[in-house]
Amino acid sequence: MTSLQGPLAAWPRYRQWPLLLVGSGLLAFLLELCGLPAALLLGPMIAGVVLGCCGATVRPPRVPYLGAQAVVGCLIARAMTPDILVSFAGDWPLFAAVVLSTLGASSFLGWLISRWSVLPGTTAIWGSSPGAATAMMLMAEAFGADARLVAFMQYLRVVFVATAASVIARLWVDTSGATLPAIVWFPPIDWIPFGQTIMLALAGGALGRALKIPAGAMLVPLAIGSVLNALGLITIFLPPWLLAMSYALLGWNIGLGFTLPLLRHASRALPQIVASILALMAFCGGLAYLLHRVMGIDPLTAYLATSPGGMDSVAVIAASSNVDLSFVMALQVARFLLVLLAGPPLARFLARRVG
Repeated sequence: MTSLQGPLAAWPRYRQWPLLLVGSGLLAFLLELCGLPAALLLGPMIAGVVLGCCGATVRPPRVPYLGAQAVVGCLIARAMTPDILVSFAGDWPLFAAVVLSTLGASSFLGWLISRWSVLPGTTAIWGSSPGAATAMMLMAEAFGADARLVAFMQYLRVVFVATAASVIARLWVDTSGATLPAIVWFPPIDWIPFGQTIMLALAGGALGRALKIPAGAMLVPLAIGSVLNALGLITIFLPPWLLAMSYALLGWNIGLGFTLPLLRHASRALPQIVASILALMAFCGGLAYLLHRVMGIDPLTAYLATSPGGMDSVAVIAASSNVDLSFVMALQVARFLLVLLAGPPLARFLARRVG
């Protein structure tokens, strides 16, 4: 029986945890050195996949895992700044048209993958959502989709999009300075903003669970924090060590759920998934061309603004290039929020159509 479950199935959990911790830290470090987006989440997730396929039985504790979701909600809320709101207010019809077009194209691609039975149920629809990878992973799990395959699709697209944006920006302008700044893992704590952030995460996460909202531990802190941060009523402070712990918990929860049969299924679906990613990137590139030709927007600004995902990497590239940063981030955030709002009903609608 042990051989069928994997070599780690017989190991006591106190021996599995050190292996998971060391493997996660090493992989996250190597991915950070390579400049890969979301390395702090991908490292633990890959380590979890390896151990899960080897029969590991450890799982993240439930309460810390929900706390990690609340921290991600606060992280997203921090992006809602007054500058982004001003930029969005000035160009909202344009933003709405671009965002709805992108969402429609990604939903159609997800519907095709589901229709062709490449992936089960609503998994392909959630996995094809253009951005908000971590949030989509959590919401897909809450709505009954296979969060492991959703994560596989989402983070594969993040890698493709971030790589393409880096290459195009480097060809267009000198982006040799477009690198992530050195991480200060233990910065001085500003206790008032940090206390506000912890209270937002705890109270918002608890409220989301009490109201039984799907993915409420993330969505309620996100909603409340976005309003308070945009109005300047609070300052959200998230030290890197807290983010790293939260990302690790999220990555482990997904990765440890993988099994060898599931991994084989994901690898068989890889050609179709890659084709859908490239199709979505090409569609967004077409939108960028239209923005340039019709609206006179700088080509690089248009391309970075319409890139379907990898928002953190796009922000770094945009900040290091001669582009309209507020326009880029406003469009990225607008798409992000629409995906969060429209994702659940759209996934259910398309699932019924596939049905």
